[in-house]
Amino acid sequence: MAASDRMVLGPLVGAIDQGTSSTRFLVFNAKTAELLSHHQVEIQQKFPKEGWVEQDPKEILKSVHECVERTCEKLQQLNIDITNIKAIGVSNQRETTVVWDKTTGEPLYNAIVWLDLRTQSTVERLLKRIPGKNKAFFKFRTGLPLSTYFSAVKLRWLLDNVEEIRQAVDDGRAMFGTIDSWLIWSLTGGKNGGVHCTDVTNASRTMLFNIHSLEWDPELCQFFDIPMEILPKVRSSSEIYGLMKSGALTGVPISGCLGDQSAALVGQMCFQDGQAKNTYGTGCFLLCNTGQKSVFSEHGLLTTIAYKLGRDKPVCYALEGSVAIAGAVVRWLRDNLGIVKTSQEVEKLAAEAGTSYGCYFVPAFSGLYAPYWEPSARGIICGLTQFTNKNHIAFAALEAVCFQTREILDAINKDCGIPLNQLQVDGGMTNNKVLMQLQSDILCIPVVKPSMPETTALGAAMAAGAAEGVGIWSLNPGDLTAVTCERFEPQINPEESEFRYARWKKAVMKSMGWETSEAPSNGDTSIFCSLPLGFFIMSSMIMLIGAKYVSVISIVGLRTESTED
Repeated sequence: MAASDRMVLGPLVGAIDQGTSSTRFLVFNAKTAELLSHHQVEIQQKFPKEGWVEQDPKEILKSVHECVERTCEKLQQLNIDITNIKAIGVSNQRETTVVWDKTTGEPLYNAIVWLDLRTQSTVERLLKRIPGKNKAFFKFRTGLPLSTYFSAVKLRWLLDNVEEIRQAVDDGRAMFGTIDSWLIWSLTGGKNGGVHCTDVTNASRTMLFNIHSLEWDPELCQFFDIPMEILPKVRSSSEIYGLMKSGALTGVPISGCLGDQSAALVGQMCFQDGQAKNTYGTGCFLLCNTGQKSVFSEHGLLTTIAYKLGRDKPVCYALEGSVAIAGAVVRWLRDNLGIVKTSQEVEKLAAEAGTSYGCYFVPAFSGLYAPYWEPSARGIICGLTQFTNKNHIAFAALEAVCFQTREILDAINKDCGIPLNQLQVDGGMTNNKVLMQLQSDILCIPVVKPSMPETTALGAAMAAGAAEGVGIWSLNPGDLTAVTCERFEPQINPEESEFRYARWKKAVMKSMGWETSEAPSNGDTSIFCSLPLGFFIMSSMIMLIGAKYVSVISIVGLRTESTED
């Protein structure tokens, strides 16, 4: 590539996209929104107990460094000058909670991931302090129901159960943050002057943040008994937070920060009231922009901050439907059941089946999120026959993602009053054409997928490039690059869609009420933890063994008599 060609590229913007299952660093051309290069590293999830989901914050940070360095190497191999990278944006898995020691820079516990269910007993204890045990008691301040999903209850659990964290809080050494805060603090110097901040979109997912005043709420912090001094400073989604302090991009400003779903909304350019997108990642998240007005759902949706693209810019809100398990069900088929070796094989199996043959899969591995908010639910597969095989289960798994999206879309249509006439989609799962066609069939509306599906990273890059002091990416509607799309139209009649959806709803009802938080104090769920039951089972086993022994002696005796005859 000639030097003149390199100059045509103009300014570039990098985006750190730190998700639940992987970390990526992507570099875009700020003038054309073209993706030039990227690198991806898969992140390990730890499951130390049933319902617990953790990640290593140091592994996450290391993966970011690796992705940045490898992407820069790839750009140099393409003869692209990395000094043209003028800003970096951060997009992150939301709610996932980290506490670290600001004097050593070391995490004080693994990150508790948004999917984690260990805090159910914490939630129930907190509910007892709320009039009528109303989960929606703080809804008009936070936009959220009291749930295991959000950061405040995860932080409360850490303070209750991890002595090192309690001690660090007492000593004034503790810092709390979601993944964006941990990364920005670490990348801007860490213990040597790192910037401890978050943006409004991530703050709005903690349950400690007032989405109207745009500040940490002292009464909420008091209710959860969270010391406010450990919280990060809340900033807009588009401003310079600090500079990279190491690696190939030392000195480049970090100037954009958005929770992943808000980043996808920006990347899909849903800047108008009523525009919506659905992201298919580990979970599935449908956001509808409601503009500068916060709309509160009557149908199980969340009210969240969509973005605030500048210190002096207005805040915009969104209605959100959150599904815990989407891409994670494909990973479960691969890693837990072992019916496929790669995630891509699921599409092939589902295509071969062409139907679930009456099999329905409710992947409520972490309970049910919107619109039910039912932590007692657990995953079920029903409608099985001797004819059912792995192809049908693969099809049912993909269909489950689509049915969950249908439930959320129905709720958004009811809350907004104007049904969506098409659904804009993005995320890794949208590469699955069987899934996209299924989604259109089940929704009975077109599904529109951008040809460049990395909209989450694109949104973070747009926020970073548009920041005051950077100013290389225009967010004016007339300046935004037109996006080419692939379109999926419904191919089944609405009656068939409704029949399948009704069967799915029946399966959802069957999944509820499976689990309670009332477990033995030591966490041992073995049948032998009940003394009377254990005694009964042990005595029964002894009787069975004794009976078998007696029968064997009798048979041997009979055989001896027969031989003697």
